Amino acid sequence: MRQLDRGASVYLQGEEAHSLYVVLEGWVKTYRMTPCGNEAVVGIFTKSSSFGEEAALGNQSFVAGAEAVSAGIVLQIDAQVLTQALSGDMVLCQSVLAGAMESNRCLVEHVEQLKSHTGGQRIADFLISLCGDKTGNCTVILPYDKVLIAAWLGMKPESLSRAFRRLKAYGVTIQKDHAIIESVERLAHYADEDPAESWSAKHDCKAERCIGSN
Repeated sequence: MRQLDRGASVYLQGEEAHSLYVVLEGWVKTYRMTPCGNEAVVGIFTKSSSFGEEAALGNQSFVAGAEAVSAGIVLQIDAQVLTQALSGDMVLCQSVLAGAMESNRCLVEHVEQLKSHTGGQRIADFLISLCGDKTGNCTVILPYDKVLIAAWLGMKPESLSRAFRRLKAYGVTIQKDHAIIESVERLAHYADEDPAESWSAKHDCKAERCIGSN
């Protein structure tokens, strides 16, 4: 087990894939560095999530770097030990494969949100994920800083702040690192709205006001 301070590097992009990791406590991000030196966050992991599955394939390099975004603990499993264990245990093979498939499914869903949802809807989805299975009102703690939240949701920090303010109309109040949600169901309904329909309704209302004023 490795105890990590916030900001501690777990491994670097391009480093030999020497270990598989499981988060026991805290939050870890994976990221890629672009040729011009910008950071693109490609994954956020918390308790029970695994990352670094490249280690199970042998002779691989990590395709992304990993860094702790909060204090936490990870379980580090040596690649050689893992490979030996996998060679004689079909159940373990299936478990590692299931973990990799789950990570891929989450990434596909995240890309879908980036492509099809507005900034406000992405934040709504993020807050709902923190609520778990709760219904009605809910108060959640933002697990990491707003700059990282913005990066994960494909937004600039200033755009995130504006989107948070717009969510007040849907019963969301931000108080420092807490989000107070009046109704999870109402927020979920907003997150599932078709952005095109919302845009059309907004512009229809503006047209009606213009006609009425004339």
